[in-house]
Amino acid sequence: MARFIVTVLDGFGVGVMDDYADFNPQDKNAHTFKSILKSMPELSLPTLARLGLMNIAGFESAMMKFSENAIFGKSKLKHFGADTFFGHQEMMGSKPVKPKTEPFYTKIDAVEAALIAENYQVRRANYSDLIKNNLLNLKSAHATVSHREILIVNEAATIADNLESYAGQIYNVTSSLDLLSFAQITKIGRIVRAVVSVPRVIAFAGAQVSLDDILNAVEIKDDDFIGINAPKSGVYAHNYHVIHLGFGVDFTKQAPHILAQHNIPTFLLGKVADIVATKLGKAYPAVDTAQVLQQTLDYMDEFTTGFMCSNVQETDLAGHAQDANLYAQRLIIADSYIAKIINKMNADDLLIVTADHGNDPLIGHKGHTREYVPLMIYSKALNSDNNGLHDLGMRAGLADIAKTAVTFLGVTEDILSGDVIDFIVTTQQF
Repeated sequence: MARFIVTVLDGFGVGVMDDYADFNPQDKNAHTFKSILKSMPELSLPTLARLGLMNIAGFESAMMKFSENAIFGKSKLKHFGADTFFGHQEMMGSKPVKPKTEPFYTKIDAVEAALIAENYQVRRANYSDLIKNNLLNLKSAHATVSHREILIVNEAATIADNLESYAGQIYNVTSSLDLLSFAQITKIGRIVRAVVSVPRVIAFAGAQVSLDDILNAVEIKDDDFIGINAPKSGVYAHNYHVIHLGFGVDFTKQAPHILAQHNIPTFLLGKVADIVATKLGKAYPAVDTAQVLQQTLDYMDEFTTGFMCSNVQETDLAGHAQDANLYAQRLIIADSYIAKIINKMNADDLLIVTADHGNDPLIGHKGHTREYVPLMIYSKALNSDNNGLHDLGMRAGLADIAKTAVTFLGVTEDILSGDVIDFIVTTQQF
């Protein structure tokens, strides 16, 4: 038996996709990897270069050259836009469904009715009233007085727009673990999810937070969007819990859940542990790159067959910060740990290093960029010196990884989206 290991360098794109203009015309010249090299031309990522990064990029740098025996390719994104959540759902085997973009005020009636039907106490609070009640810090809020409303459920949770994402694409259920259990908060989130068509509903909460703390963090964005400034509310500070509920996502048809049901060990580490919904297998949420990848190494001591996916989130965070040098530093850390993972692999194990979208730190905006992502594959047998190069070309979508994983591990499931990477499974018996 063997291990199938996926390492996701969050936000590491390798060139703008042809359909970028349908998502964001500003992405015209996006190329996350080139931008990082532009800021740090002497960057050295010896492990990724060995795995074919420069072959994928199509050029060499001062410190990194083409690999002579890599298995490499690129992948398109099938999900609309460039989103970490949907990128990972796709990677786990979901077929993306194009959701709608709707400000919360367009769905507030339907959400309110659904909650009342489930016997929740629901009241509305509009921005003007919150100001009059002195519950808002005007110095940090939008200056415009608006009629926009949020919902308050059982005097313990709020429902409103997410202000940190692309406007109108996410609704937040924000609460306190001192007021509701996370199971109760999740139930509210699922009721919202059932009646709206935005890409995501995120239900989250922290401890040592009051309803007033949450209401004091209400803000307006572009007049049409009202929501909670989550960091300001304090929910991230103590015992943070979160669940992401995606539009059209059925986690029972994803690789981790399917494999776990076949008693094949599964491990999700980093941000992927938060956004893939299966409760089977082991989950290790964390942000720090070294911590996530060290835990990957530690888990490798626990099993000789199974599926593991680790997300390196700090690369994406550096992209959002538009800090190419910080991005490069996080890649250096990841590169060193990927080398350790390779050294710990058994003969039949297989590693895929990939990404979920781009996040060009020099593009001129703080959002994700719609880019092709790298596909770098390693096994001790397939990458032996006498096997030479193998170019997998352009894959149609990230779901090919999930389909390949379950096939590689001996499970046949037609319900998964994507196509098998034939080169891997036909040469599995090395």
